[in-house]
Amino acid sequence: MTQDISGITIGFIGFGNMAQGIAKGLINKSVIAGEQIVANSGHFEKVERDCAAIGAKATHNAKETVSEADVIVVAVKPGVIEAALADVIEDLQGDNKFVVSIAAGRTLDYYRNLLGEQAHVQCVIPNTPVEVGQGVFVTENANTLTDDQRATFEALFSPVALIERVDTNLMDIGSSVAGCAPAFTAIYIEALADAGVKYGLQRETAYRLAAKMIEGVGALYLDTGTNPGAMKDAVCSPGGTTIKGVAELEKQGFRGAVISGVEAIQTGR
Repeated sequence: MTQDISGITIGFIGFGNMAQGIAKGLINKSVIAGEQIVANSGHFEKVERDCAAIGAKATHNAKETVSEADVIVVAVKPGVIEAALADVIEDLQGDNKFVVSIAAGRTLDYYRNLLGEQAHVQCVIPNTPVEVGQGVFVTENANTLTDDQRATFEALFSPVALIERVDTNLMDIGSSVAGCAPAFTAIYIEALADAGVKYGLQRETAYRLAAKMIEGVGALYLDTGTNPGAMKDAVCSPGGTTIKGVAELEKQGFRGAVISGVEAIQTGR
């Protein structure tokens, strides 16, 4: 049976770029309407403008947000979570609300200590493509949601993101691959476009070709489950042009550079 979310209100405590991306994705994919979203941040005038742009309601503080919302997205920087939630801890107890945290490095144990055992919490790390309904939610296996809340979580966010559940100790590496790598991929798009421009393509044409190619390769993998190595092999004819390009990328350390980038994130946490 499909979970009814027609009456759900989502409240954002913190309304920066990632929070706004989630809100826009939900609205763009018609999961909920703008009037089902409330949000507060440290600067009321800014959050008021940002909310007005999507038909949402700005609130003055976390207390007001929690009072109006059924699902509370904690979207502030990790270091200010305790201050942001100080006035609403009691309001988050019980089965009528649940928390979705998108704060990097904060897992269920942290929220159990902060909010107590009666709060219901799911920790996720989203990525920016959620804004267009192509996101990833690296989602902690451990949570304290009820069955009904878990169904609501899935109904809300699965239309805009792949919900990939991982063990707590894998949240960091999962977020590095899915949450940080959009920056790597944007550089890759830019580099492909630069090469296209070098040989005569218009800049915007080159960007579109590169972006759609990446979207398509990802979609092909998700649809077929074909090993990426086999997908690469299928494009590389013996003695052909593609294998020559692949060989040059290998010579330049392409794979190693990507792995090193992820390792730099992990060791820098």
